[in-house]
Amino acid sequence: MIELLILDVDGTLTDGKIIYGNNGEEFKNFDVKDGLAIATWTKKLGKKVAIITGRKSMLVESRAKELKIDYLFQGVDNKDEILENILQEENLTWEQTAAIGDDLNDYKMLKKVGLSFAVGDAVDDVKSLVNVVCKNNGGNGAVREMIEYILKLDCQQGLKDLWV
Repeated sequence: MIELLILDVDGTLTDGKIIYGNNGEEFKNFDVKDGLAIATWTKKLGKKVAIITGRKSMLVESRAKELKIDYLFQGVDNKDEILENILQEENLTWEQTAAIGDDLNDYKMLKKVGLSFAVGDAVDDVKSLVNVVCKNNGGNGAVREMIEYILKLDCQQGLKDLWV
């Protein structure tokens, strides 16, 4: 049973576009449907979520706090090393972990987890590696799709009951 979700940000929780304003402010688009699914995973099911991302952004920190994400690691080069530390802290195994990504910096981590996902617009090398390629693109409900897939496997219960 999956107990921990690992999420990438740029290209996974967002569409991968980074927009800068005239004053240097950074903008990202997050999908509210992903947020509801993450909140359901943590609040209603009591399971864990970690964001492990290669870039640093105050927006990501704000979004993680808003969703009450258990772990946030930014500016990470070696995602599977960070994940291994989380697994030890939570007393979980790789098999109890699912991860979603979109690009080559997610490759090693996706290769090790029990259930791996790629967003619909992920690079081909990542798509060919994972267990499930989402229909939705990054920033457009792919994380929601991942969570629903896991819930159908694990819970065997009506998903509608979880959302309401």
